[in-house]
Amino acid sequence: MRLQGKVALVTGSGQGIGRAIALKLAREGARVVVEEREDGNQAHETLALIRAAGSDGVVVAGDIADAAADRQVIARAVEAMGRVDILVNNAGIEKRAPFVEVTEEDYDAVMGVNLRGAFFATQAFALHVRERNEGGVVVNVSSVHEELPFPHFASYAASKGGLKMLMRNLAIELAPLGIRVNNIAPGAVQTPINAALMAQPEKLKALLANIPLKRLGTPEDVANAAAFLASDEAAYVTGTTLFVDGGLLWNYAEQ
Repeated sequence: MRLQGKVALVTGSGQGIGRAIALKLAREGARVVVEEREDGNQAHETLALIRAAGSDGVVVAGDIADAAADRQVIARAVEAMGRVDILVNNAGIEKRAPFVEVTEEDYDAVMGVNLRGAFFATQAFALHVRERNEGGVVVNVSSVHEELPFPHFASYAASKGGLKMLMRNLAIELAPLGIRVNNIAPGAVQTPINAALMAQPEKLKALLANIPLKRLGTPEDVANAAAFLASDEAAYVTGTTLFVDGGLLWNYAEQ
């Protein structure tokens, strides 16, 4: 098991990609802190699956868009588990609207979770790693839209573009602390955020025509990439984005 003895914190791990990552890391030997906005059923379902997989963990709740909450999440995780070795910034939201109709409220919500949350959670994590002086790993779940335009989702694309440059900057700045920082950029994945798309056969058919591998990704596809980047197998990998998209990025045409 590649992550035996490690502690991982996965934000937004009550469902979808976050849950799959939490489970994969657990199966690789890590104990896992399940983070969600609320201490509710979904988070505890993930924790139960982690325990069924032979590992253990804890649920920590907090609004990832709030910097003070980010600091508290890391502190509570360290208090409960003794340390955090791996931070996976997975929590993310999107809001659809034509650019000229985007509200400040929706813009702030998207940027708050997707970029501000990753920024301040990583800051709190880096301070913890500096204190214990044993290195660490940050994996951000970004999107193909850190590179690919996404009409009607301007705030989402902006947040992921910002996350790309944050990752590149921190890979350099945090290297002296022994912290590696990388992004995973999923393409079209079968998750609750894409439920409406999967229920529309014509739109789904058009999307699949853009994917050379001719299928949607699964949360497990992304989780496998996260486990690799979190492990010592990726010990010389930092400052880069791993695209998990079936070839979508370089074969995409807006319909």
